[in-house]
Amino acid sequence: MTVRMTFCGVAALLLAGSVSAVPPAQTLVGGMHHLRWGTVREWDEFPLKPESTGLELTFDSTPNQAERTLRLRHRDLRQAWEVWLNDKKLFTLPRDEPESVTCWAIPPGSLREKANTLRIACAAKPPDAAATAAGAPVSDDVMIGDVEVIDLPRAAVLSEAVVSVSVLADETGLACPSRITVTDERGALVDLGNKSDSHHAVRTGVVYAGTGKADLLLAAGRYTIYAGRGFEYSLPSATLDVRPGDKVQQTFRLRRVVPTEGWVASDPHVHTFTFSRHGDATIEERLLTLAGEGIELPIATDHNLNIDYTDAARGTQTAPYLTPVTGNEVTTRIGHFNAFPMAKDGPLPDWRASTWGRIAESVAKARVGEQAVIILNHGRDIHAGFRPFDPVRHISPTGENLDGWDLPANAMEVINSGATLSEPMQLYRDWFGLLNRGKQITPIGSSDCHDVNRFIVGQARTYVKMRDADAGRLSSADAVHAFNEGRVLVSYGLIADLTVDGKFGPGDLVPAGAVDDLKLSVRVLGPEWTRAARVTLFVNGVAVRTDPITQPADKPEPAGLKYAATWTLPRPKHDVWLTVIAEGPGVTGAYWPAAKPYQATTSAWTPYVMGSCGAIRIDADESGTFDSAMAHATKIATAAGDDTAAAIKALKAMEATDGISTQAVAAQLAGLWRAQNPDTFVARIESQRAEASPAATRGFDEFIAAWNQSARARAAARQ
Repeated sequence: MTVRMTFCGVAALLLAGSVSAVPPAQTLVGGMHHLRWGTVREWDEFPLKPESTGLELTFDSTPNQAERTLRLRHRDLRQAWEVWLNDKKLFTLPRDEPESVTCWAIPPGSLREKANTLRIACAAKPPDAAATAAGAPVSDDVMIGDVEVIDLPRAAVLSEAVVSVSVLADETGLACPSRITVTDERGALVDLGNKSDSHHAVRTGVVYAGTGKADLLLAAGRYTIYAGRGFEYSLPSATLDVRPGDKVQQTFRLRRVVPTEGWVASDPHVHTFTFSRHGDATIEERLLTLAGEGIELPIATDHNLNIDYTDAARGTQTAPYLTPVTGNEVTTRIGHFNAFPMAKDGPLPDWRASTWGRIAESVAKARVGEQAVIILNHGRDIHAGFRPFDPVRHISPTGENLDGWDLPANAMEVINSGATLSEPMQLYRDWFGLLNRGKQITPIGSSDCHDVNRFIVGQARTYVKMRDADAGRLSSADAVHAFNEGRVLVSYGLIADLTVDGKFGPGDLVPAGAVDDLKLSVRVLGPEWTRAARVTLFVNGVAVRTDPITQPADKPEPAGLKYAATWTLPRPKHDVWLTVIAEGPGVTGAYWPAAKPYQATTSAWTPYVMGSCGAIRIDADESGTFDSAMAHATKIATAAGDDTAAAIKALKAMEATDGISTQAVAAQLAGLWRAQNPDTFVARIESQRAEASPAATRGFDEFIAAWNQSARARAAARQ
């Protein structure tokens, strides 16, 4: 169904909040209208039933001998929504979630005398069963409206006023790379008359200024302008009324508010349209966005190519602010893996590999140096019909691959801000299971960004423990070593840091010594424009303590340190690993909006921010090595043999002396019994359930639930 509306007459309109009239404009439809491609509601924030599948607007006009401008407002576009005038396609609206006001040229001769028809509809075809199974979306709820025709060329509409912006670093007083965001009174991004050049990357409502300076070309009106440089910096803003002919000067000073000394900001998953051929960021625009978001160590990961961003950094004069590393997103039909460092002109890993083992072999042959970082990307997303951590092949609590494949990665994304999950803890639970299985896996935050502004590069990022004095001359070898050791912090709007006994941090193996307790120093950091709500300590993947983080209502959100405390953990008797995760409400402002889930599993969505740290391993028995939950479970299983009661007794003894590790060990033990006999292992557990300790029971139940999910998925796949 398409809503059809007829409008006549010309009205002089006032742009929302402007102080003077804009050129005569003809309103085709006012207000916002809910349209839907598909049959099901995409998000709960939309009504159950849409107004229509599209808009068809009939209006009287006069032939246009010169270009005119079509202006409209839109929000939440994930599919290609096309605008047609008198049966000729004018343009496709940008796929983007934030509310935006965009202007488009109506070419000369497009309008007719009297009756004209403007049609807005989604160009996508309904997905078939195969496309849906491969992860294709099934619906798109959008808001489109406030459509008007202005009797001026687009360039004239968007150049009525000039606002000259300078963004200065507070500590030096010098201009610095930055992101400038422009919104109207409703918080919507607004079209600018600017175009991208060697120092500016421009999209609707956004300019990345490599030099920290930009002359914004705007229609007359009221705007709020924000200046920022990513997660570590303040976000000053100014609200301006500009009239036709105005030339306004506006200076912003950025403060570095999040202390990250000794840590380097890296985005290990970035793309360009130039080489990956989707998205919209050219290689020059990518370097400007990286510098504008404060990313010091970007990893170039265009699909199945070894790309070096160094020349582009020099050409855009961003080289002093970052050190590019050549990598490759090895994009296979059995998962996507970022691998680095690679040689620009060196061999390519085999993206046609049919097994994970062959992927690992090909990366080893192509890498530069003794070590490579291999990151499993978006492990819960479906690409080419394959999901690495699908229950068909993966049991999350124990990190077990049911096909017998060994994960070819030493790191995995736990947050991908360009492909967020409906359940933000799911990838963390997958990481927990792999650690408990004995895998040395580093947690990664990345943006997977292909665009200038549809998704924000470096929004999720990884802080790497290394020398950071000169961002333009960082050591890629040091970075690779730190990544592989797990010396990282993962940030998506927050940082959560953990130190044991004042000197051991992420990636360390802590000799427990003779002390009775471990002293845990916990910090949560973030700028004033994000908020932390709680921080949780996990031991072997089990939450053992959560502290709320509150701020008095009469005080502003703090910048920098949001929480600090010293916790005491009883000295464990068995080796365990620790991490902390901070969480808070997501950012919705157009200056840093959180993206909705990429492949949603529910229509409910609540934006969030998170921060976490790499695992700290506790060598409780002072053996000099770390024994995982799987190692402990194997010892119990070997000693007990077929005697289930003996194994349950061993778990009970473990809990009596050290309850914090028992749940993870019990889950791994259940996995071992499942591998021995999938048909009887549940009965084996049930036969001794009454004798099991509470933590062991939780571990058993966690594994059984995951196994039942896998069994159902495998049965469905066989049908």
